[in-house]
Amino acid sequence: MSSKAQQEWREDSPSMVKYEPGTEAERKLVRKMDMRIVPTVWLLYVVSYLDRANIGNAESGGMQTELKYGSTQYSIILLMFFVSYVLFEVPSNMILTRVRPSIYLSTICVIWGGVAACLAACNSWQQLAGVRFCLGVIEAGFAPGVAFYLSSWYKRHELAKRYSIYYTATAISGAFSGLLAGVIIKHLDGARGMAGWRWLLLIEGVGASAVGCFTWMILPDWPNSTSWLTPEEKFIAVQRLAYDGIGTTGGTGVEEPSHGRALKMAITDWRTWVLVVMYMLVTGSQTIQYFIPILVGQLGYTGVMKQFMTVPIYAVALVGILVFCFISDIRKERGNYISLAGILSGISFIIVIVVENKKVKYSFLCFAVAGIYAAAPLTLMWVSNIIDHPAEKRAVAIAFVNALGNSASIYGSFLWPSTTGPRYVQGFAVTTAFVFMLAVMAQVNKVLLKKYPAVGLNEHKPAHQEEQQEKQSDTGSSV
Repeated sequence: MSSKAQQEWREDSPSMVKYEPGTEAERKLVRKMDMRIVPTVWLLYVVSYLDRANIGNAESGGMQTELKYGSTQYSIILLMFFVSYVLFEVPSNMILTRVRPSIYLSTICVIWGGVAACLAACNSWQQLAGVRFCLGVIEAGFAPGVAFYLSSWYKRHELAKRYSIYYTATAISGAFSGLLAGVIIKHLDGARGMAGWRWLLLIEGVGASAVGCFTWMILPDWPNSTSWLTPEEKFIAVQRLAYDGIGTTGGTGVEEPSHGRALKMAITDWRTWVLVVMYMLVTGSQTIQYFIPILVGQLGYTGVMKQFMTVPIYAVALVGILVFCFISDIRKERGNYISLAGILSGISFIIVIVVENKKVKYSFLCFAVAGIYAAAPLTLMWVSNIIDHPAEKRAVAIAFVNALGNSASIYGSFLWPSTTGPRYVQGFAVTTAFVFMLAVMAQVNKVLLKKYPAVGLNEHKPAHQEEQQEKQSDTGSSV
């Protein structure tokens, strides 16, 4: 387009001259984004979560009996996934900022599906642990990648709604996993000489790879480099984030810091470490998800019914995620709702421990899990809200918080040994302490953010200036 034609087009499109929030053009753009981004990342997370968490269904579906291992070995199997998951999150998000997210996220989905399907061929707990380690390497790029990806398209208080819809995949896939496990184990056990739990792992792994083969055609890339956006829509997509104080990436013409500089910026920011502690408390509590079929079995449910009775727990969790996250966005408040979710879980866990009635135990187990599931997306989205620029730093901070947060799952895997059954007081007591500490930490973070506010986007020095100033101070020179 010639410069003259470009000028005429700009005169016909006032939004290209100056961004105005809340226009019909912006609302149309957000609807267009929602139609492509939210359903696609939701579907990817469903298959991701199925491949990650179906180990619990396979465990209660005959895997332990066939492979002959104990609860300690099962905890190691869970542990190996989180070891690699933690190690590879930050490098993966560093890569994501420099590539096309549509291709990157879809490709790792294809690969993790293939790795997950390999679990069906394992004949010892050692082989299971090894394949789970490999699964963690590949899946490490997905959850923090999506958190950064969404924060590169949506404003601060648009984000939790969208992320909550995405995050309901954990609850829906948990519920669906129970239903699918019940059906597959019941009808395919022994088919072609394979146990039902093997069919479960194989089918869900192959299904994930199939999904990844198509999602790259639907997902956009970055706001400034998506082919199906008009020039006006690209302009609005970039400028609305800048207006909200959010750093952008993907060929915007803004210089980003180097990987090393971004890493240093993230790990020297005190806000990163407060959020790391908070997310460790959330994910440490969330390891209960791998033991839900076992806990339900202790309430008197057996066989296929034990699988089916996990469904209502995840259904309540789904409602909790949506209610807490939507209200949080509407009220433009994170800390108070994280605290409320933690308190809900803590009180519910105490009731589960002290009461004898199994129906009451089951009911409050539902509420406890719902509180944990609601707190997790709110905590991770708080990273994007308060560490918003530059984009490279935000990507590293999200991955860093998610990685170290998930390291809590390493020891969380050992909170529920079979020797503490049938009441599992150890697991419930530690998890109760975690969620109450989370509630307190959310309020502490609110106070600290008010006392020590962050530097705004427009006040931030360009990356090359910061690096130059740092070098000069290191050599004792002055500008």
